[in-house]
Amino acid sequence: MYKILTKKFLNPTVVQMEIESPLVAKKAKPGQFIILRVDDMGERIPLTVAGTDPERGATKIIFQVVGGTTEKLKYKEAGDYIADFVGPLGVATHTEGIKRVCIVGGGVGCAIAMPVAQEFHKLGAEVTSIIGFRNKDLLILEDEFKEASNKLVVMTDDGSYGRHGNVTVPLKEMLEEDPNRFDCIITIGPLIMMKFVVLAAKPFNVPVTVSMNPIMIDGTGMCGCCRLTLVQGDKRVMKFACVDGPDFNGYEVDFDEAMSRSRQYFDFERHAHEETCNLFKKEVK
Repeated sequence: MYKILTKKFLNPTVVQMEIESPLVAKKAKPGQFIILRVDDMGERIPLTVAGTDPERGATKIIFQVVGGTTEKLKYKEAGDYIADFVGPLGVATHTEGIKRVCIVGGGVGCAIAMPVAQEFHKLGAEVTSIIGFRNKDLLILEDEFKEASNKLVVMTDDGSYGRHGNVTVPLKEMLEEDPNRFDCIITIGPLIMMKFVVLAAKPFNVPVTVSMNPIMIDGTGMCGCCRLTLVQGDKRVMKFACVDGPDFNGYEVDFDEAMSRSRQYFDFERHAHEETCNLFKKEVK
């Protein structure tokens, strides 16, 4: 059993927790993930490590309530326990030799982007962060990005906070001003957002790393749901986001195929979420 040390709502649907897990906290690197189960009868879900505190033996996770398991986890409080917390898994984000990096995060993907920005900052790189949200109410982790970034741009789709527009707007402006401004762009967020970040960077030939966490389900390579097609020259190569990634060369990813496959699970997640909500409502009564 793994104890929940702290719990905090970052916005109405996004929750941050610290889990007592000394071995994970000691080994985890930015970009890696864990697999947890809320209880013995629960499903396994992968969640990216959002930070660690090895001295306290704490591993931070940030999740959006979208399905049955995250709905159930939302009702846990500090001092409660979850059944399993396994990791770290996946390949850590590559940082060696990168001196100027642009981190582009969208929505809850910022929870994954944030520790990556912090790691580059700690290594002495020049960090530019662009984070985007649908509106001001969904904004998360602004202060953490400020501390880890030489320059931070906040975007909202409706203009209710920061700049009005999507994350590709300032990215294009920066690249047009100086095509050699960044050694690498790392983008983490919704698939459609990452696709357009790649398209925005392509004319400038800047390397783009994308995190394919959004398509992971089982997290061990057995379910096959996170299979990913990479286009490498005239070859189409299949990889798995969980065991081969989650980071990949953005120019090689077939985003249209990945988005089509991810939509297959939308109705299932919504149904599981509704069932769990109804169960907790009955228990409260």
